[in-house]
Amino acid sequence: MPRKKSQRKPTTKRPAEQAWYALKDVPNKGKGLVAIRNIPRGTRILAEKPMITMPTGKTPEEHRTLICQKMDSLSIDQRHAFLSMHNVYPSNDTAEQYIGIFRTNALLTKEFPDEAGIFLEACRINHDCDNNAIYDWKLNEKIKRHTVHAIRDIEDGEEITFSYVSLLDDRKTRQSKLKEQFDFTCLCRVCSLPNEQSQERDRKLEQIVRTEELLKICSLQFTLSPLMILGHVHNQARRYIELGREDFHYAHTLEGALVVLIGHGDLARGRLLAQKLASLWKILLGDDNPQTDEYVALARNPSCHPLYGVSMKLKTAVEEVPYGLGPDDFEDWLWRRPKPKPQAQTTSPSSQSCFSGFADLPSKNGNDTGVSGGSSEVLHSCFLGEIVAMPCRDPLDLEIKDIHNKKTTIHFYTEDHGYVFRAIGFQAGYTVAILDASRYDFNFGPPGIRHEDRRMIKVIASAPAQSFCISFPLSVSGRSSVTKFANV
Repeated sequence: MPRKKSQRKPTTKRPAEQAWYALKDVPNKGKGLVAIRNIPRGTRILAEKPMITMPTGKTPEEHRTLICQKMDSLSIDQRHAFLSMHNVYPSNDTAEQYIGIFRTNALLTKEFPDEAGIFLEACRINHDCDNNAIYDWKLNEKIKRHTVHAIRDIEDGEEITFSYVSLLDDRKTRQSKLKEQFDFTCLCRVCSLPNEQSQERDRKLEQIVRTEELLKICSLQFTLSPLMILGHVHNQARRYIELGREDFHYAHTLEGALVVLIGHGDLARGRLLAQKLASLWKILLGDDNPQTDEYVALARNPSCHPLYGVSMKLKTAVEEVPYGLGPDDFEDWLWRRPKPKPQAQTTSPSSQSCFSGFADLPSKNGNDTGVSGGSSEVLHSCFLGEIVAMPCRDPLDLEIKDIHNKKTTIHFYTEDHGYVFRAIGFQAGYTVAILDASRYDFNFGPPGIRHEDRRMIKVIASAPAQSFCISFPLSVSGRSSVTKFANV
């Protein structure tokens, strides 16, 4: 479940006499770094130079020669420290032992995958899929040191952790990678979620991956609607927030939004995103990192961005920022979300007694709402709403406005992730009706409708009208029947 955002101010420095951590025994993990005081989000926990670095992409024989040369250059204490590190790879000779230890413990960055390093302190940090710290080395050319920063508040006595696998891997993939590459089974909080909650989280990760693929295609076609692209980016950013992961991937998502806005001439919003990114990169990498410097400079002068003015479809001046807006209205303005049109009453009073809105639904988290079996006297309800938007196509999500003019989201948990309904060609303004819908309180997002049975939904290519009728064929006690809902 996402954690509340820290209210503490980030810091990247500590008094010389203050230590943030100690090497301690960790249950089921051997040794690890454990906080010995509260560590606020954004704190630079450590900065160190590598003991050994090795290029990647070399042949096995080249690696054998290089690792032996590196080991010969170490002091006795350094060699002892290196040999005390964990090794998950079998070895037949000393060189293979060295390579196995290096492969098990070396750190590298995705931005510079051509070199990896062994760090005596940072390499002691154990894995957690819901890590509370991140590392960076090659990006910080100013200090030429590996840095570790807290990405959330870390409590006294809590283990400091990295993730050895991608945030975007689902549980099955994470478990497989960790077993294959590091020979352990992860029992962290995220991997130990109940199946239904884990499925929810994995579904959101899949949406992120699919949207990322879509955005890569969009980035090659700058003539596409900037508002459409911005809508996808905004939905992506919201997913990271709902997962409680406002770190690297979230920052890169905001960078994508900034490029769209400034590229199309919107300096007002571009400057605000640059300010947000400068603050975020300071938390993640420190105030002495070039990434932070870049966005500090861009916040001062957003028009210096190399893509500024490729088009002027969204042109604004830097000072065109509204004042006095509430948080939700400001968020709508920042992301250029369309203002909701004044809504007329879409259904008659009689229909409201026949159909249900989201507020009328029972809460049945995960309970079976199927209709097969039971008494033929069972009373059914029908949720009715109008499609407003499609936040994600795969797996499918539909943003709906119900009969009370309130918005909610239908999340498709059918076996095909909503493919059949996606193929229908959903459009804003179409009507969706769901038989026996229920409210679901999600762990990684606001309450909505978790739709699992494709028999229980109907789509009509028109908006809800004053005169409206819909029917569902059902199987009750082995007999076929039809349930109708209508207002005439």
